[in-house]
Amino acid sequence: MQFIDKSKIRIVSGRGGNGAVAWRREKYVDKGGPAGGDGGRGGDVYLIADEGMSTLMDFKYKSVYKASNGENGGIKNCHGACAKDLYIKVPTGTIVRDVKTGNVIADLTKHEQTALVAKGGRGGRGNARFATAQKRSPQFCEPGEPGIERELFLELKLIADVGLLGMPNAGKSTLISRISSARPKIADYPFTTLVPNLGVVQKRDGDGYVVADIPGLIEGASEGVGLGHEFLRHVERCRFLVHLVDVTSENPLKNYQIINDELKKHSENLAGRFQLVVLNKIDAIDDETLEKIRKDFAKYVDKVYPISAVTGENLEKLLDVMSEKVDEIPHPPSEITVEEDLGAFDNDDSSFEVIKADKNTYIIQGGKIERLAQVTSDRNPEQIIRLQNIMKGMGIFDELVKKGIKDEDTVILSHLEFVYYKDEIFG
Repeated sequence: MQFIDKSKIRIVSGRGGNGAVAWRREKYVDKGGPAGGDGGRGGDVYLIADEGMSTLMDFKYKSVYKASNGENGGIKNCHGACAKDLYIKVPTGTIVRDVKTGNVIADLTKHEQTALVAKGGRGGRGNARFATAQKRSPQFCEPGEPGIERELFLELKLIADVGLLGMPNAGKSTLISRISSARPKIADYPFTTLVPNLGVVQKRDGDGYVVADIPGLIEGASEGVGLGHEFLRHVERCRFLVHLVDVTSENPLKNYQIINDELKKHSENLAGRFQLVVLNKIDAIDDETLEKIRKDFAKYVDKVYPISAVTGENLEKLLDVMSEKVDEIPHPPSEITVEEDLGAFDNDDSSFEVIKADKNTYIIQGGKIERLAQVTSDRNPEQIIRLQNIMKGMGIFDELVKKGIKDEDTVILSHLEFVYYKDEIFG
């Protein structure tokens, strides 16, 4: 499976349905009155964490997600159906950023944890909602609210209990293949591992924990050299690290120090994470050489664990220690600061623009005002008056005056076309 840990998607929540203008007319019902139903609510958009996913590959093939719109209201006070909410599955450990603001709006670290990222539009009210004792036959309704459209940046930080670190060819892939069912590509050349691999290790009590094999680090990784720097974020959530050192290399201690220097440059918290130092490939050296390497490491670490991932020598002892540490050491607290996501609820589209098309023609554009125009009939004076009052309250007439409108100039709004008069507003 291809591993992708960064992706950008566009989401659109559902638009609310329009209210209806209708009347109750039945043979034996005197003065039936208004009976226009409300529009249905548009669908919300949620992100939901799924522990069964380990990559953002799905978003490579589909990057636009739209929730359904609410249905329009109907006659006989029938309300439009509300749309179903849209749930988008992402791997656990996914960090969500708003592309526009750059803010982190969600950090999904638990299975089935959800985050509302776009609220659906409210349905518009039908004319039955506007009936009062003084106004018994309202001729107007409301349009539904718009949905929210936004771009999100998804970044995956794998959630594992143990992270395997080391130079290329230290034997990380071989080790994870021996202690779990993971089957990464293994070869005797640098950079065999190009992507992180996850494996589940079974404990003696039947429980299990997750180990992450990260591509090998080299000197300068924190500045972008090699492959491992791209994936250091995937060990930031680990309880502790298993630092694998190849004892057949020219200078095992120097390699160990290089990796720790790169960890420190990447993150002080990561550099301070507990490590099990494992000396691998002891089957390829003699006891005297191993003892010398032990003494070199004794100056810097309290204990080392010599193993052979190929032959399995001392693997059981190492697994017992790893299991103990998994039970002892909790997951580190998240360093991610999640901001309040106001954009998920911003269904307001009341901004507008007045465009002077030619000497005597002005065009009004804007989400809210155009939606109001869509539920306004040019044959209904009451609807026209209500639209005019809303335009006045929104400051559209003041903007027309600023643009230099004169009496008898034409104003175009959606499908409506009016003639402007200063005293009468529209004639």
